[in-house]
Amino acid sequence: MFSAILIILVVIIAAVLIYAATRPNDFVTTRTASIKAPPEAIFPLINDFSRWPTWSPYEKLDPQMKRTLSGPTSGKGAGYAWEGNAKAGKGRMEITNSVPSSLVSLKLDFEKPFRANNSVDFTLKPSGDNTAVTWAMRGSRPFIAKLMGLFMNFDTLIGKDFEAGLANLKRLGEE
Repeated sequence: MFSAILIILVVIIAAVLIYAATRPNDFVTTRTASIKAPPEAIFPLINDFSRWPTWSPYEKLDPQMKRTLSGPTSGKGAGYAWEGNAKAGKGRMEITNSVPSSLVSLKLDFEKPFRANNSVDFTLKPSGDNTAVTWAMRGSRPFIAKLMGLFMNFDTLIGKDFEAGLANLKRLGEE
């Protein structure tokens, strides 16, 4: 009886591991908000890391977080490094592309609580009196992330933060 249970358990674990291995190697998380403001009013909030504390939900993870800005104050080459508690972690991001009032692209590197290298795009598209602002993050998923993804939905977890940040941008842009 015990050996039968052990065999069934091993088969179940193997099936979960094999299924996790078949999951996509990359991920994309995207959220969009419509803001009743021109792109020119929203773009500076994204393109200048010194303005991120006013809207980014990640700024509130650790009130004692150490922040270091480097390079130009805004636009391509601007850098932002942080180190905080277990929730905030440690990492760095740099603006790799900046097209006035339409696009800000970032290279985002996490060191803690896990290593990850992602790319982030903020796109702004005018539509009448509104601007559609899209926040998208792309990256690769190592096996452990694929396995964890079977038990938790990372798109939902990250997406909630993106939705909060976009709501903050909406509030600031419409003021």
